[in-house]
Amino acid sequence: MAGVEINDMFVRRTLDNGRIEEVMWHDLCEVRVITTADGPFAETMFFVLIGTKGNGCVVPHSAADPAFLVRLRSLPGFDNQSVNQAIRSAMDRQFSAWRRKKAPMADQAR
Repeated sequence: MAGVEINDMFVRRTLDNGRIEEVMWHDLCEVRVITTADGPFAETMFFVLIGTKGNGCVVPHSAADPAFLVRLRSLPGFDNQSVNQAIRSAMDRQFSAWRRKKAPMADQAR
């Protein structure tokens, strides 16, 4: 069944054709917000979650429950202003809301 599942371990979207998009929270490395000019009767805002393995999951704004938004806002350095800009946008745009900081070189060598 198509839909979005959000829990403490992962975000998963099942498409109408059965394809599954999934990102584990601990593998999340980037969050983007994409808007379209397709409104007012179509979904116009999407959260794009990108994982460390190149996988991703697109969450329509209509499926973003309050707990999901709280989880995103708790990411260190999350740019809530970019989400506010996206909410006001009626054009095809992309906003960067969060990117995992890379570990310092000394930490990567361990």
